Amino acid sequence: MAPDGYTERLHLPWWMWLAAAGVSGLLAAEVWMGSAGPRAWLPFALLLPATGAALWWLGRIRIAVRGGELLVDDARLPVRFVAEAIPLDAEGRREVLGVGADPLAFVIQRPWIPGAVQVVLDDPADPTPFWVVSSRDPERLAAAVVAAQGAGPGAARTGAVRG
Repeated sequence: MAPDGYTERLHLPWWMWLAAAGVSGLLAAEVWMGSAGPRAWLPFALLLPATGAALWWLGRIRIAVRGGELLVDDARLPVRFVAEAIPLDAEGRREVLGVGADPLAFVIQRPWIPGAVQVVLDDPADPTPFWVVSSRDPERLAAAVVAAQGAGPGAARTGAVRG
């Protein structure tokens, strides 16, 4: 694995698309109820594409490690500010994000993805103690962050930036 070579998209599983299409089709049929005119086709023309757009939006988050940075959607974290990257299973994620969670933590969590990575920060200028990022392969993501640290600060920027 290359030091700066991790990319992942947090897309939804296929069964969520299927369930959402069924529910929106059923809702459109309930609005239609055998009527004629625009009420016959308008619910289908509006609800089905809106459901598809909402599902696409939910699964749009991309995670990457490249150029000396951890990129999560539009947030960037130079790996030189990372003290530790800890892969978490479902139980570990629940513990980190549970009752005693730190309110200053930066969290990108998707409930349909059981694993995550806790990235502990070492930046005195940033009040954020750590990031928690959902990942289907938390071991590889944590290893990529650590490997990018070893590659040197070459392309790293100053400070963590959230958009």
